[in-house]
Amino acid sequence: MNKSLTFKIATGALFASIGFSAQAADVVTDNSIGMELARDIATETIMACRDDGYHISAVVVDRHGLVRAALRDDLASRFTLEIAERKANMTVMAWTDSGQFREARSDIRQELNHIDGLIVMDGGIKVVSGGFNIGAVGVSGAPGGDKDAACAKKALQKLNERIEFAVE
Repeated sequence: MNKSLTFKIATGALFASIGFSAQAADVVTDNSIGMELARDIATETIMACRDDGYHISAVVVDRHGLVRAALRDDLASRFTLEIAERKANMTVMAWTDSGQFREARSDIRQELNHIDGLIVMDGGIKVVSGGFNIGAVGVSGAPGGDKDAACAKKALQKLNERIEFAVE
């Protein structure tokens, strides 16, 4: 065989083997937050803010940005639900707390605020279990995003053991 033909056969075999190994799986296992845990995180977040005298909404989304639980305290504005969801979505998109993203990427903050479903404001906190990002909680209604975030962090701390061992 000549060198050109040998090279073509070797190259073809290489590309064929790459194609087989790069195929996606037919079934995907996904570590994502369940409804009960999401509900409890939202409830504990509202209770934490109530203890501080704030009436807020808390929205928990899964790792894909799909709402798993949404609660609005009795005296919270109806608009807080949408804002909380958008904060949670921002957290899922960036996989960092929304306040940290806001500080780190002020150069694109305005552009991202024009994307439907996102808002770059403090108050979105990621939910991590067993090293996996399983979702996020967004909070709106306290007088300042730092206070929104603090309520979510208190709730996550209260449920820490349950969250940490949710993913096996």
